[in-house]
Amino acid sequence: METILLEKRDRLALVTINRPKALNALNNQVFEELDLCFRDLADDDDVAVVILTGSGEKAFVAGADIKELATLDTMAARLLSQRGQRVFNAIESLSKPVIAAVNGFALGGGCELAMACHVRIASEKARFGLPEVGLGLIPGYAGTQRLPRLVGKGIAMEMVLSGEMISAARAAEIGLVNHVTAPEALLEKAEALADSIKSKAPLAVRHAMEAVNRGFEMNREDGERFEAALFGLLAGTEDTGEGLRAFIEKRKPDFKGR
Repeated sequence: METILLEKRDRLALVTINRPKALNALNNQVFEELDLCFRDLADDDDVAVVILTGSGEKAFVAGADIKELATLDTMAARLLSQRGQRVFNAIESLSKPVIAAVNGFALGGGCELAMACHVRIASEKARFGLPEVGLGLIPGYAGTQRLPRLVGKGIAMEMVLSGEMISAARAAEIGLVNHVTAPEALLEKAEALADSIKSKAPLAVRHAMEAVNRGFEMNREDGERFEAALFGLLAGTEDTGEGLRAFIEKRKPDFKGR
């Protein structure tokens, strides 16, 4: 891959979008390689958690490649939007937690990519925004759908209609990011969270994500039934038995993912 760097170590995958001269802007090649990368991660049983970040000090992903957008007609633009949605949906539905380590500008498609991740940690230098209306467009990679679900309809409407950037501190205030760190501590914070997740029962982590993701789109009653079904399913696993015994015996559990 030319636009994506992938490093795997100690059950952690670090994915870096690597177009620093273009502020890591999304183009067709980035989408293709992101898709390939996350397909690989989905099939790799040795990876438990993923951290996604951008290369360089300026940008996580500064948006779409504007020169590429300028060449699109109506049908091509629609297909690009659908493709981006599919790639980001695959990230959101990955059975392993994806932590966005937002190191700089997360604008347009970059903000949408961060929202597709399960947890967002931002550098104090990070900036978020959906500036598409200033180009005569709207967010096209499910930004109009994910943002209201994360921050509420009113704040989402303001961000989408104004196209203005917000600071990392404001993003934390409205619930768009989970934590804000000093720039030099960003990956350390993301890796600490990854280590905490890796120490837990893998099947429980997977089903907890499934309960939240799928249950969020259900009504309360259906969501509770789905949660109960997963709770029961986990109760019959070796890891649950090990976790309960370890708690009773006051020792650290040894989870096997079974």
